[in-house]
Amino acid sequence: MRLRAFRRRPVRVMVASGLASASAFAALGVATPVAHAQAPLHYVALGDSYSAGPLDGPTTGNLLCLQSSASYPYDTASYLGASLNDVSCSGAASADLTTMSQYPGVSPQVDALSSSTQLVTLTDGGNDNGLFVSALVDCGVIDIFDVFNIGSPCKALYGNTFTDDVSSDASTVEQTFAAIKAAAPNAQVYVLGYPDILPSSGGCYPTMPLTNGDTSYLNNLELDLDAMIQTEAAAAGVHYVSTYSQFVGHGSCATGSKQWINAIIATGGGISVHPNATGEQEMADILESALAANGIS
Repeated sequence: MRLRAFRRRPVRVMVASGLASASAFAALGVATPVAHAQAPLHYVALGDSYSAGPLDGPTTGNLLCLQSSASYPYDTASYLGASLNDVSCSGAASADLTTMSQYPGVSPQVDALSSSTQLVTLTDGGNDNGLFVSALVDCGVIDIFDVFNIGSPCKALYGNTFTDDVSSDASTVEQTFAAIKAAAPNAQVYVLGYPDILPSSGGCYPTMPLTNGDTSYLNNLELDLDAMIQTEAAAAGVHYVSTYSQFVGHGSCATGSKQWINAIIATGGGISVHPNATGEQEMADILESALAANGIS
């Protein structure tokens, strides 16, 4: 977890030094130089529910979008001292970021961008073709009565259907990145990959009602999705921030404080199969490290 007091300490030292300097100028009868505060970073957060942090904390913005102030954009904005415009929206697909009004009164998210935008973050791709919902619901319905943990019935039925969807979505994600870059030509853009939701082997039936085989099947699907996003980000000149490995052992099958992704029944706030408040904070930690590596801190 971040030691924020430690990170802020240089600021406090600078303030103290400034006060001492002001006293010295006053003693000499010299006018104190005027210090001009640097304008806060103009930060716009786009994306789906993994960016919005639904029900992880107090709700903000449009109620239909289920944004919360416990999301990683709010944490990151606080850390940077940035001016945040959060237009992320739960359930958003790529089209909702670029061309569609997801709900009445909710403009396409790129409308929030301009030439003055300096930082853009997002998560995107998981809702195209209904990927996350379709895969989890379809497999869960098939596996829920497989109490003897036999085989991979969902994989046997759907095969490459979901991975084919990922491949077909690549051009859509490419267009999303292009639209963001065009609308915010002076911004650094960071897309976060999706964190590890399911273990690569084993399972936790009935916490997640999947056979071990289908748990691995869906885990591989997520890896395919993240790889596609990373590839398209590199081609578009967008920074890709991987969150997957840091969440290994902290996904939906973890328990207690080790669980950063909710299971089907969310017991610690938030919604099913999404980061809880701790998970959003961890995503912020990962993002902030990536920003610092590129001179934003």
